[in-house]
Amino acid sequence: MSLFYRSTRDDSVKVTASQAILKGLAADGGLYVPEQIPALDKSFEELSKMSYQEVAYEVMKLMLDDFTEEELKNCINKAYDSKFDTKVIAPLVKADGAYYLELFHGSTIAFKDMALSILPHLLITSAKKNNVKNEIVILTATSGDTGKAALAGFADVKGTKIIVFYPKHGVSPIQEKQMVTQKGDNTYVIGINGNFDDAQTGVKKIFGDKELEKVMNEAGYQFSSANSINIGRLVPQIVYYVYAYARLLADGEVKAGEAINVVVPTGNFGNILAAFYAKNMGLPIHKLICASNENKVLYDFFTTGIYDRNREFVLTTSPSMDILISSNLERLIYRIAGNSAEKNASLMQSLKESGKYEITDDMKAQLSDFYGNYATEAEDAAMIKKLYEDTGYVIDTHTAVAASVYEKYQKETGDTTKTVIASTASPYKFTRSVMDAIDNKYDVMSDFELVDELSKLSKVKVPQAIEDIRTAPVLHDTICDVDKMCDNVKRILHI
Repeated sequence: MSLFYRSTRDDSVKVTASQAILKGLAADGGLYVPEQIPALDKSFEELSKMSYQEVAYEVMKLMLDDFTEEELKNCINKAYDSKFDTKVIAPLVKADGAYYLELFHGSTIAFKDMALSILPHLLITSAKKNNVKNEIVILTATSGDTGKAALAGFADVKGTKIIVFYPKHGVSPIQEKQMVTQKGDNTYVIGINGNFDDAQTGVKKIFGDKELEKVMNEAGYQFSSANSINIGRLVPQIVYYVYAYARLLADGEVKAGEAINVVVPTGNFGNILAAFYAKNMGLPIHKLICASNENKVLYDFFTTGIYDRNREFVLTTSPSMDILISSNLERLIYRIAGNSAEKNASLMQSLKESGKYEITDDMKAQLSDFYGNYATEAEDAAMIKKLYEDTGYVIDTHTAVAASVYEKYQKETGDTTKTVIASTASPYKFTRSVMDAIDNKYDVMSDFELVDELSKLSKVKVPQAIEDIRTAPVLHDTICDVDKMCDNVKRILHI
């Protein structure tokens, strides 16, 4: 039987996987969720003998079951190729008693590559399957990493255009340079005067503009999304948790069926939701540890059952997590509300109107899989320094949030379950913050002097993604206010 996807806000909406990928966001503003989560149909022993690409097929065939074997394998093989600097795609590195799952070996050195290298192929295949003749316009808000990974994935992909909005003063210098130097005749990058939540809200508003949709259709265009709200982004993220477990088994670090913990530095909630889906597919995950930075809206939610974005927005050294509206949490809310679109829609309406909502005690009881905590800027910096001094291993600022929260979890619980920490970005992406944490004497150096110094310290070669932007010219310099986002989209599309 085919696996259909429903909207979290309207029970009557039911689409195939390829239709959900094409649309990105449901017309009612809801997110697409699978009607049920299928169980893995290969044993852990079988999976432990497979390559990343083979594991990807075994996971994704279950979630995207209207793709043929040939279509899906074609997408997978085009995505996970020499763009990654290691054949294993997502290596596990053991340091200080935990296993760091390095998700930054793709072309933009952040975990977003893991899904955004395959999304363009899933999208183009979905368009063909559904006889779409329109050109697809990818519209995306980014807190730093999604933007570049999406731009790299869609650059010069026939039949697509991509428009990325980012907070002009809310990303790292390297992140910004990666985006504004992006080549490709179909790529557009716009900085906004505002924060990530402003960019994300603006994009959602454009998606919901029915009049614009009509004009776009007449001009031969239709919107889709590369944000983690797109199920085509979420499904590939499930893969690397299954793969990590298969590697641990292959390396003799765990026995088949032995439970592990997973720690995820969390902003928009997509990455940890993928781990939750992996658990529901049968992966033996004991605790899903949700790590927040000083924008601790998720920590407060897991502690109190109240989601409240009415607070000061803090710019931190882990900017990809500087988020107060965690869009993907809606998929979890829908689930713990008993898959009730009505209950979920009511809570989301409350979030829109008052900036907060509170879940019931019954819903709260269903969050026992999760543990939430947060780390301060000082704790993150101390963790980077400590891990480097103790082991020689250098992590980025987001991974440091996860490592800090994991340390708190261990102290609180005494839990000695083997633990995988999602390492979501290369330290080279946040060189200044990382080097300052190790020793503030480096602060006098320029960004690219710091890159070379980090290479000496970590004994890790400077990634090609960084070499490429040393001298690259700025190709995108548009900046606008939030209320002019839609006007810029119309200008780009000549409509």
